[in-house]
Amino acid sequence: MTEVTGVRAGDLPDDLTAVEAGMWQAFRNGSVYDLRSGDAMVDDPHGGHPWGPERTVRGRVVCWLLLDGPPALAGRVSALKLTGLRIVGSLDLAGGTVVPYVEMNGCRFDEEVLLPEARLTTVRLVNCAVPRLEAARLHTEGDLHLPRCRFQRGIRLTDAHIGTDLLLNQAVVHRDRAGRSIAADGMTVGQDLQAELLQAHGEISLRSATIGVSLSLRGARLAGPYTRYALNAPQLTVGRTLYLTPAGVGGSQLSWVTPERGTRIQPFVSRGGVRLDDGRFGEAVDLGQARFDLTDRQELSLRRVQTTELRFLCERPRRGQVLLSGARVVTLVDRAGSWPGRGGLHMGGFFYENLVPRGPFPLAARLAWVAAATAEYNPEPYERLAAVLREAGEDEDAREVLLAKQRRRRETLPPAGKLWGYVQDVTVAYGYRPARAAVWMAVLWAAGSLAFAHAAHPPATPGDRPDWNPSLFALDLLLPVVDLNQASEWHVSGAWQWLAAAMVLLGWVLATTVTAGATRMLRRN
Repeated sequence: MTEVTGVRAGDLPDDLTAVEAGMWQAFRNGSVYDLRSGDAMVDDPHGGHPWGPERTVRGRVVCWLLLDGPPALAGRVSALKLTGLRIVGSLDLAGGTVVPYVEMNGCRFDEEVLLPEARLTTVRLVNCAVPRLEAARLHTEGDLHLPRCRFQRGIRLTDAHIGTDLLLNQAVVHRDRAGRSIAADGMTVGQDLQAELLQAHGEISLRSATIGVSLSLRGARLAGPYTRYALNAPQLTVGRTLYLTPAGVGGSQLSWVTPERGTRIQPFVSRGGVRLDDGRFGEAVDLGQARFDLTDRQELSLRRVQTTELRFLCERPRRGQVLLSGARVVTLVDRAGSWPGRGGLHMGGFFYENLVPRGPFPLAARLAWVAAATAEYNPEPYERLAAVLREAGEDEDAREVLLAKQRRRRETLPPAGKLWGYVQDVTVAYGYRPARAAVWMAVLWAAGSLAFAHAAHPPATPGDRPDWNPSLFALDLLLPVVDLNQASEWHVSGAWQWLAAAMVLLGWVLATTVTAGATRMLRRN
């Protein structure tokens, strides 16, 4: 009881080492406790140079300071600010409440940092070597900063609540025993999650996580060699934008500032699948220049994603699949060279309202894009593309898309249906080019008029009849239902009779295809 009273009054405990006593006094003063030697190689927390007792403190003493430390000196605010120290033993703050500000820069931890169910204000570990961070259900009022840190056995932030920002810029995180580098299912971040230039050697799991503003993985390099996904984030909610885009390497580049000329650019790279199924993104999903190195069984999955804008401007995945089934976006910004080929794209039920291509994207390439997404005939992608083009005022292109849909459907029909389809295509292009019918009718009429001018034409019945007119006779044969009193009053025989029958048949074919096309156009409009 006497010892505890003395500690709360600010007296130094008797069992502290000289280094720990210096840390104790710096805590009361709120000042930085810096034990670096000045030699960059020696001071590198990730290097192999040993750090002896002259810069070592015990984890339990650090916990003592944070959980029940001495009062601040008059006019000061107590805070733990350590630079270049080695912490031996476990730093165990599980379930505790830490009020002082915590910042550790360039420190080494011999054992894992335990923060499960702890409550803290702001925690900053900068450029530290940490075996593992265990922080399930952690609650911070402010930031959790872990930039440039290296974690040998991963990070666990399951169901954690970060009051403002979570920073993992330039961190290096290796996998745990389950193959995950970062396990953060159900995590909530009040503002931004920045993990730019992150190196993750294991799956990043963000299932059902909620990010208040933006999630930035600019320039990150993800690898999931032991799991199916490098980024596994179904039901992820991001208030504004998810960035899987390049970042400038070197210097003090800001993520929202265009890198200076000559700056080396590092793209986002995922060596493993990416799953964002059922995600909600308030403004955009940006895949600008991203690279996805997938195996044949891996995928970039955006099924049922909802966002205002999808910027599909990545490098074309050479293997694996891109899944957009059921996704809903307002604007699709894309590039012809970004989409995979046949069999690598699935977008059944993919809904988009506007198309904004970057660079040349001719209609033939757009039709190939739809064909690549439909290994088996599916009318919906064609109809969605046609509707978007029509809304944009591109009526001719919309008709070409619907014509391509009919041609694709024809390949699924039995031989008789295919033959009838070819007839409709050649004659009036399934009704999408009705002017062809007039051309064919005119050609047949002219040919028939010239032919029947040389035909013998005895009257079919005695009595009064109109004068013989080979042009009207040919037209009467071509026009079904309409009677011009020529075909019924005059008789032809032999080869001329076969010609007349052929013209009647062709007339019915033209009339049927025109009627089918007109019905289709009325139904479409």
